[in-house]
This record gives sequence, structure tokens and C-alpha cells, in this order.
Amino acid sequence: MAIARLAAAIAVLVLFATGCGSDDEGASNRVAGGEPTAQASGDPSTDKLAQVLARGRLILFTDLKYPPQSFGVKGAERLADTKCAANEITAPEVSGYDAETGKLVAKALGVEPCFVTASWTEVTGGNWGDRWDLAYGSGAVEYSRMEVLYVTQPYYSTPTPFFVPRSAKAKQPSDLDGKKVGACAGCTMEKYLRGTLKLPGPPVEQLVADPEIITFDTEVPGLKATAKGKVAAFLCSEPVGEGAIAEGAALRKLPKPAYYSNKTGYVDKESGLAVGPFIERVNEIVAARHEDGTLGRLSEKFFGKDYAAEAAKFDIAAL
Repeated sequence: MAIARLAAAIAVLVLFATGCGSDDEGASNRVAGGEPTAQASGDPSTDKLAQVLARGRLILFTDLKYPPQSFGVKGAERLADTKCAANEITAPEVSGYDAETGKLVAKALGVEPCFVTASWTEVTGGNWGDRWDLAYGSGAVEYSRMEVLYVTQPYYSTPTPFFVPRSAKAKQPSDLDGKKVGACAGCTMEKYLRGTLKLPGPPVEQLVADPEIITFDTEVPGLKATAKGKVAAFLCSEPVGEGAIAEGAALRKLPKPAYYSNKTGYVDKESGLAVGPFIERVNEIVAARHEDGTLGRLSEKFFGKDYAAEAAKFDIAAL
């Protein structure tokens, strides 16, 4: 049985289909688990999906020091027969919720996942020069980022609470008014503290008045500084802060979160290739992994709770 989907993007036709014809032909069009891979009739020199399929690998952004979202696997060996370039990291060498989500997309496409590292500001700034295809870095669906990046179907959704030193007197966000509050530089948390964050849905409520904003390159040093009392609080995604606490950080979470955000995979608007069919296929794959419970199980594995279920409800087409 053959099923064909036809999508148009700037006069480039891309066909997604299961294999047909002989048994050998059908087998070659399927990945482990029997899921059909995408078949493209587009030109790899002009179409992102066709390019990914033609080269046989999906290049993904990663951060090797951002557990449990992404981290280097100790003792892992590089695949000997990999298609990954010398400057790319192979699948066994990286794991975490973000990384495993990228691997799921690659598997559904029938290609090898390969990872590259870059700064988060490089990712959110766009204009990647096609150095990577897709970025799963726990970035939010947020309007200012959508000026330079396309967003795809969210793969998980989290609250964003304030974390304070365990011995701090603060019991609610308003207790932090006028105090030093940390956030990841360029992240949605910094935008929230500055009052410029715009997310889909109702306007976010500012729970802290006139904070003295202290930014850090990533959440890791910010949470460490908070635990040492160098800042009054740090604003970050719940699983990041709770992960630090699980590893022994002297922190506690204030009960009311500042806001909730849906985490998405980003695609560069400045890609030199047509990306419409690629984004459509990624959305289909993520939606399918929500439907079959795979993302929920991954969330339970890495976070200890299901953050994926709420993201499955997000209507990406409504943006």
C-alpha cells in the first residue's frame, strides 16, 4: 500500500511516501519499527528536506553541558561507520531529552543524527549559514525569536519558577522586588525580567517589580551563584532548577511560576534552502511521537515527570 503526501514550497515539489514495488524496495524505505521514511523529489541544492535525505544525516544543535536536556555521554565511543563529519558528534556520544528528541526526528526521516555545538546566542540569533538543520535546545515559542527563526511543533512544556537559596526568607516572587535576580542571557527569562516577553496566549504577569537583573551565559553558573547567595534568585525552567537541586544545590523553588512556555525546535529563516517541506515533516514526526507516547516516556525518563502532554495540545498552525 502506498500513501503519498504532496507539499508545495516555492515551486519545489516534495513527495513523502512509503516504499512501493518489490519487497527489497519497500524495506529500504523503512526505519526500525516499520515507520516509513520521507522520500523527496526536491533538489538537494535548493530544498532542505531533500538535502537532509540526500546526504543521509540530520545535523542538530546540542549543548554537551546542559543536563538533563543534553549532555555528553561519558565513555561513549564515536561510531566507526558514521556519516557524521569529523567536526560532528555521533548519536552514542550525546543524550538527554533535547538530544533524544532530535534522534527521533532523524530516525523517522531514515537518516543518521549528527550533532554540533554552538552558543545559544548563535542559535537564537538566526543566520546559521546552514551549519545545522534543526535546533532542539529547550527554546520557547516566543514572538521575538520568530522574527529570525521558524518554530516547529512543541515537544514539551514547562513552568518557569524562581529558585532561591535554601536559607532565603523569600516565600513568593514579590519578596524579590528590587533585588538581584539572575537569568540566562538572551533567554526568555531575561526578557521576562525586563518586561518584554511575549508568548502565545494571554500577556504574562510581572511578579517581581524592578529587579536588578544579573545575566549568565547559561543556567548552570547562575544557579551555582544563587546557591552561594550571590544573587537573591534565579529564574529558569523548572526541570533545570530541579535538576540542580537533585544534584545537591542548596536551592528551593518558589511555588508560583512566572510563566509557562512551550519548547520548540528552531529552523533558520535565513537558510539558503527552501525549508517549508522540512518543517512540515518535522511537525508530523513530533505530533506522531506525542500521539504514541514516546515523548511522554522520554520526559519521564529524563525529568521524572511528563512535560510532553501539555505541548501535544499546542496548535502550531494557529500561530
